Amino acid sequence: MTERLTAEGISYAVANRLVIRDVSVTLAQGELLALIGPNGAGKSTLLRLLTGYIPPARGRCLLADKPLAQWSAQTLARYRAVMLQQTQVGFDWPVETVIGMGRMPWTPQPEPSVIHQVMQLTECLSLAGRRYAALSGGEQQRVQLARALAQLWREGSPRGWLFLDEPTSALDLFHQQHLLRLLKSLTRQGHLHVCVVLHDLNLAALWADRILLLHEGRIVSEGTPIDVLQRETLSRWYGADVQVGPHPCAPTPHVFLTP
Repeated sequence: MTERLTAEGISYAVANRLVIRDVSVTLAQGELLALIGPNGAGKSTLLRLLTGYIPPARGRCLLADKPLAQWSAQTLARYRAVMLQQTQVGFDWPVETVIGMGRMPWTPQPEPSVIHQVMQLTECLSLAGRRYAALSGGEQQRVQLARALAQLWREGSPRGWLFLDEPTSALDLFHQQHLLRLLKSLTRQGHLHVCVVLHDLNLAALWADRILLLHEGRIVSEGTPIDVLQRETLSRWYGADVQVGPHPCAPTPHVFLTP
């Protein structure tokens, strides 16, 4: 029933300034989509529009041909989960309790088996019993990913739409690699769509199936990493001096800053 999420000509303004301009995009399950672009391009705002957190000024976002605003909050939460850059937890709860919050759309009492499976997937078992407020920024990001996956957990795996805003920003190299490998493998199962904001173009090149490059609220390039991560394209829209070459171990481009 809910195999597509579509934005049709959406725009959004802040203080009479358009920050998203006539964007149309279709998300289908089984794909990892990366949103890239310079600071202020509108990546985080577009992500919030696609999730239904904010309504567009023009256009519409639909899930299964039904506007997001017409979905009840609980039902929408069963199909769409969001991991923001920073998530404040108002209480000093244990890690398991924070992850269990993701099960609220489904049950008043989180199922221990689901929590264990999600913690195992996200390398959070070593954090069991610890207080969330005492964790490092990277550890908190891992817990928030586990919470989001728990929210979408049905029939033994996460299913639906997962939106993440710079989820690798506080992670070390190992956990960046683990997170994106995990998201890629979950999308390949065909039941999950991942839409992720990334600043690291080389992470997007390695793991995204499709990339949207935004500039001043518009999509200025869209396609596979090879299609989008071209030197001329990146130099034009980022204003940076770059070189693009082949990755030594994968059939993807690799972006280098020019000294």
